[in-house]
Amino acid sequence: MRNLKMLCATVMLLSAVAGCGGRQTPAGTAESAAAGGAVDCSVKADTRISIATGNTTGVYYVVGNALAEQVTKATNSKVKATAAETQASVGNIQSLDKGDYQVAFSLFDTATDAVKGTGSFDGKPAKIAALGRIYDNSTHVVVRTDSGINSVADMKGKRVSTGSPKSGTEVIAQRLLKAAGLDPDKDIQPQRLDLAKTTDGMKAGTVDAFFWSGGLPTSGVTDLFTTAGDKVKFIDIDGLLPKMQALSPAYQSGTIPAATYKTTADVKTIVVPNVLLVRSDMDPGLACVLTKTLVEKREELAKANPAAKGITLETVRKTDPVPIHPGAAAALDTLGAAK
Repeated sequence: MRNLKMLCATVMLLSAVAGCGGRQTPAGTAESAAAGGAVDCSVKADTRISIATGNTTGVYYVVGNALAEQVTKATNSKVKATAAETQASVGNIQSLDKGDYQVAFSLFDTATDAVKGTGSFDGKPAKIAALGRIYDNSTHVVVRTDSGINSVADMKGKRVSTGSPKSGTEVIAQRLLKAAGLDPDKDIQPQRLDLAKTTDGMKAGTVDAFFWSGGLPTSGVTDLFTTAGDKVKFIDIDGLLPKMQALSPAYQSGTIPAATYKTTADVKTIVVPNVLLVRSDMDPGLACVLTKTLVEKREELAKANPAAKGITLETVRKTDPVPIHPGAAAALDTLGAAK
């Protein structure tokens, strides 16, 4: 009995000591990494991840599939990655936040809304972090030449595709329409179509104009200009930049070179960076592996689409106010030191 009492006292003492240390955080969590714990850039158990991309004719889908292949190869199938077709940015983040996907592509303006709880995420900020900033998206505004549209303001009363519902393209399209003095719900005949259906409508004459935010070149747009020729054209939206920048500094001036789609001249436009996102509680080792692969395999990704050449160590950290995941930061520290 005496020994039993001594054992109980010892257990109680050890419990009290542990309790004084507060809640213990396992070494392999994002929280411990954020608190300064070392990140083991590896994955211990077989893991499956799904990457939320976008329309099949867009750059997200192409680069996302290439990234999934490179991650699987780099880890000798320890991490088996696949890419999924989605509606893109807004829907991607909402599904990521719920745990339906483990990685998601997004436009930077949409991701900023998500962490701040504004725009499409009004009052409901998402618990996300960035693996890094990747390439820039160019805003494509294309019209049929017989539509009489030469500016966004000319779209009044016209059949205009603003992109898939819950896409980053839709966010930008609605903001551009408002910047031009139009009500997206009342002043146009909105066609909320994905890129494939949009370009089909442009060819058939059932869509007068469309917005698209994508890397250069976007295969669906290439196909349209190859097939329709001078029946379609770009319009210059650079004049709307000041109003767009008043909404977000993410919007910058850019150019779609004539050589991209074999048009007669360069077109001034508005560009927005893209970010690759994960949940903020992703295992830091996995986040480190994904980021390391993203940067190191840039040339392989660029073989899938040249837009991926925009993934550089000089810009990949520039995601503020979207926080860099601690595992991603560890990977970038290592890559930067080795450069």
